[in-house]
Amino acid sequence: EYMGRKDVKSMESTSSVFSPLHGGLVFVERAAEVPAAPATANTQPTETKTEKKSSKTAEEPAPVPADASVVVARPPSSLSLDERVQLCMSIGEETITADDLSKLLDRKPNPIAYDGFEPSGRMHIAQGILKSINVNKLTNAGCTFIFWVADWFALLNNKMDGDLRKIKKVGEYMVEVWKAAGMNLEHVKFLWSSEEINRNPNEYWMRVMDIARKNNLTRIKRCAQIMGRSESDEQPAAQIFYPCMQCADIFFLKADICQLGMDQRKVNVLAREYCDDIKMKNKPVIISHPMLPGLKEGQEKMSKSDPASAIFMEDSETEVNAKIKGAYCPPAVVDGNPCLQYVKHLVFGKFGKFEVFRTEANGGNKVFNAFEEVAADYASGALHPGDVKSSLAKAVNAMIEPVRQHFKNDTRARELLTTIKAYKVTK
Repeated sequence: EYMGRKDVKSMESTSSVFSPLHGGLVFVERAAEVPAAPATANTQPTETKTEKKSSKTAEEPAPVPADASVVVARPPSSLSLDERVQLCMSIGEETITADDLSKLLDRKPNPIAYDGFEPSGRMHIAQGILKSINVNKLTNAGCTFIFWVADWFALLNNKMDGDLRKIKKVGEYMVEVWKAAGMNLEHVKFLWSSEEINRNPNEYWMRVMDIARKNNLTRIKRCAQIMGRSESDEQPAAQIFYPCMQCADIFFLKADICQLGMDQRKVNVLAREYCDDIKMKNKPVIISHPMLPGLKEGQEKMSKSDPASAIFMEDSETEVNAKIKGAYCPPAVVDGNPCLQYVKHLVFGKFGKFEVFRTEANGGNKVFNAFEEVAADYASGALHPGDVKSSLAKAVNAMIEPVRQHFKNDTRARELLTTIKAYKVTK
């Protein structure tokens, strides 16, 4: 009834301010209209909107300046424009759009890329190794990368049973993993969502509310996948808050590139659609990396809630060997084979080649310089599943050995790992 505005003064004559005393936004009488910032010219959208947006009668947040930045500028990449574009696109299963990416890199030598992570338990290699590879590619292309440690989002998604103290501990652990995972940290920034939002709450929550106001419930609920849920799942009201907040993150961080997984595609597209609403010409570019499958048959995504199907960043050599030995890897079948997916995205991404170690009787050692060569040999039967598994295990162990050593030798990291291993992982 309140939003029907039957018994209250029209909100058109009010403006919002953040009140620490009242714990959030309050509405006050608007003394005088403040001229809005000039809107940049709109361009034809590249996506088709499937739901009718709501009215735009209320005041719009000012468009974010194209050159806004939350980080110190860095020297431009020594690569050519074409090399930078190809390096960025090599990350993605999908890029929206390649033309926008090229224009961005031509216009901005130091764009900002971001990804957000819920602190929700131990980190597996899809988060640790794949993300390190992708971040290094982006920073080599001239980007500054922001890790959005999404502690409030984990709370909304009921991770760690909604215990914010535990969530923050897991977040600290995740930062320790990335520091040891072979990532070039010179142009990487770790930001905690709770801290950054509380530094500028009015800007953030006004953006969240504007996104919510411009989209109907059907459109927002379609983004439930980003929480690891389906639209049919029983969901709290957090299902509505979460996508609006994640969409707002992109504008709050002044991100030029959204480099998240394919499972986050819907909310990133929502951000591009929102740019049409606020007449922002330069939309964020979406570079979506593929989702690494679990070790078991039919698992489209590696999940920490099933420890037997995931390789964790501090797993011992024995644990890695045992998990990969038991992984689904049918002979001569390339599609849907998780072991070959790890070879393609992790081994080639990290080392640029795949070394197979086998006896002379089984064909002898062989170095593959392209994944297509691996796929061809495997499909023909020339490459045996057992040889793939043992060689993959050797490569994965080499990748995570620095992380193991960090958690063995660094007192604080070791204590964090011991603490979070005792936590129960919630879906």
